[in-house]
Amino acid sequence: QVQLVESGGGLVQTGGSLSLSCAVSGDTDSISAMGWYRLGPGNEREAVATMCKGGSRYYEDSVKARFTISRDNAKNTVYLQMNSLKLEDTAVYYCGAHSGLCIGTEAQDYIHWGQGTQVTVSS
Repeated sequence: QVQLVESGGGLVQTGGSLSLSCAVSGDTDSISAMGWYRLGPGNEREAVATMCKGGSRYYEDSVKARFTISRDNAKNTVYLQMNSLKLEDTAVYYCGAHSGLCIGTEAQDYIHWGQGTQVTVSS
């Protein structure tokens, strides 16, 4: 089993920065992909940034050049650095992981999820 615990959400003004962390425990060797998702208008999880075990990354168009996904293998932690935050970045952010083929970014592929952390951007 894999357990994920997010931290680092909060309230920030537009243009500010936040860093989210996802601590991973359990069968970490089985993980092939990890990602950060947020709830969209239809209450579905939308991919923000994902990373394969081999290092390839995906970023949703609206966050490219502003957000960075990274990992610290020694700490079993995945991060999401968010810069130049916009009002539309306000959402609950979830860390997800799965052990299948690292192709695509569909939330349904992810079987392990954290509890979510709220990010609120104010004007």
